[in-house]
Amino acid sequence: MGREWEEDEPLTPAGRLFAQPEMRQIIHCVIGTQNPLDIDSIKSELHNCAMLQHPRFTSLLVRDQRGREHWRPTEVDIDRHLLIIDRPLSDADHDSAVNSYLADLSTEGLSMEKPLWEIHILRAHNCAIFRVHHSLGDGISLMSLLLASCRKLHDPRSLPTIAPSSSSSSSRSSNTGWLNILWNLVVTLSFGLVFAVEFILRCVCVRDRKTPISGGAGVELWPRKIATASFSLQDMKTVKAAVPTATVNDVLFAVISSGISRYLDFREQNGVQEGLQLTGLAMVNLRKQPGLQELSNLMKSNSGARWGNKFGMLLLPVYYHRSNNSDPLAYLKRAKAMIDRKKQSLEAHFSYKVGDLVMSTLGPKFASWLNYRILCNTTFTISNVVGPQEEIMMAGNPVTYLRANNSALPHALILNMVSYAGRADMQVQVAKDIIPDPEFLAKCFEDALLELKEHVTAKI
Repeated sequence: MGREWEEDEPLTPAGRLFAQPEMRQIIHCVIGTQNPLDIDSIKSELHNCAMLQHPRFTSLLVRDQRGREHWRPTEVDIDRHLLIIDRPLSDADHDSAVNSYLADLSTEGLSMEKPLWEIHILRAHNCAIFRVHHSLGDGISLMSLLLASCRKLHDPRSLPTIAPSSSSSSSRSSNTGWLNILWNLVVTLSFGLVFAVEFILRCVCVRDRKTPISGGAGVELWPRKIATASFSLQDMKTVKAAVPTATVNDVLFAVISSGISRYLDFREQNGVQEGLQLTGLAMVNLRKQPGLQELSNLMKSNSGARWGNKFGMLLLPVYYHRSNNSDPLAYLKRAKAMIDRKKQSLEAHFSYKVGDLVMSTLGPKFASWLNYRILCNTTFTISNVVGPQEEIMMAGNPVTYLRANNSALPHALILNMVSYAGRADMQVQVAKDIIPDPEFLAKCFEDALLELKEHVTAKI
């Protein structure tokens, strides 16, 4: 027993947070393929892939006598991590069947008797679902790891590339005079102070007003439904060109704001107060977007320099506006102005540092309680992972789509978007007793982008 403990590696603070019962999170990476999946090819890829060279994927999560979590190396039996389903899940179309299966998985955990990952292969639906415990890594880490096992469709010897995320640095003024630097510092400190106060109030007492899409404590245990909203990245780029220095993320948030307003118009018979705030909680990658090859090499050398959970939180308010009274482009202008302020405040970096400090000083239980309180006091979660922009294949099988979602949260609405080969698919996960019609909500988001595009192109 003593030798086993000597070989154990402590979890990172973020890893310990996701090991707490209230914050238990499992990430689902969904891969659709053109042809039926060949089990022998998948097993062969797994035996040779970078994943099994990374210690976190070959270790058990254990607790010592003081209850502190550790990674303990173990032997991996791939067959124990594969769940193969040959029969069709239902008579519904492929997307509906897979989403229904994902909804059921959203309230299920992973066995602690093996390393915390597994792959579900839905052969009748040409689909594989990669389930990974969030304590192993965040969306960027897992996407890079997943793509390390894929190749470009039209260049089978090359690894896929991930398009660099938009950087605010490119849009900053080149003026670095002392007055400009001083002014930027004052603005950053001011916005940072405002966020710090808002963050504390969200933890303690301030919460969004109740609406037809509000969740709350215990809602993470409620049954789930999932639908998919699909967008054209070219449409998003067309819309963002209408507002100087706007980004695809600005367009995404404008679509979410408009789509939620459309849905509330439909659901709330007596109307919602104009300008009502609903707060989203966004997860933001804090590492500089590394090249896929670089991250793969780091994993092979067992380096933890970039691997793991390195993301911050942003509180992103959206405001209800009646669909028939609103200028579509106003949603984008408001989203851009708000997100620009968030970038200047360094809010995501602040939340990451505060979370790390709380974990280190007050422990994971208190940190978990704080995170749970923030979730209960806000309305929805949003994440956006940039995937490869060219077509790829896995085990020689062309990939038709990439999607992602995570375990249920106290939110009744969780939005996870992944871009791939010119399209972006957003998984709309809901607590079905609160939002019974996620398909209609997904269509509200799709229609919001189309309306923005039509409004922009009509002006050209």
